[in-house]
Amino acid sequence: MTLMNVLVDFARTGRIGPLHCGMSLTEAEDLLGPGRPHPAIRMRPDIDGYPHAWNGLELVITQRLVSGIWIRLRPGSTTKLPALVLPESESYPSTVLREDLVAGLDGVDCRRDVNDRLTFGEQSSILTQPANVCAVFFTPGRDDHVPHRERLYLGVIHKHTA
Repeated sequence: MTLMNVLVDFARTGRIGPLHCGMSLTEAEDLLGPGRPHPAIRMRPDIDGYPHAWNGLELVITQRLVSGIWIRLRPGSTTKLPALVLPESESYPSTVLREDLVAGLDGVDCRRDVNDRLTFGEQSSILTQPANVCAVFFTPGRDDHVPHRERLYLGVIHKHTA
């Protein structure tokens, strides 16, 4: 299993293995172990809409249910994901070119549309169908160590419930 496999499967299905929107935080923590709650949650445990993080994986929690799944990447760096997500991995290179993810989606016949709401300037976004997973691509930041500074790299891929 590679990071690209995880990303393509998530984009196609809206799930990461057994993780899915609508499951309880308790179920997610049973699978992943305890996450790091966002500081707002630590101050007010009843607050909604903030993530619990497991390194590069974040689950947004609303009324103790998973309402969003996010994988954040930083081009030119590495990312750590829980073993449930990416087995036998301490860390993976997190440099994913837009065209590589699109080719992976094409390889599994996953339809996608341009996400006009998040495509502007030096940013591009797609929305996969039917899973409604959003992938957002950026040009690299000044401190990102990538070979092609003019190309678009995946910064985040996420799904939320309505």
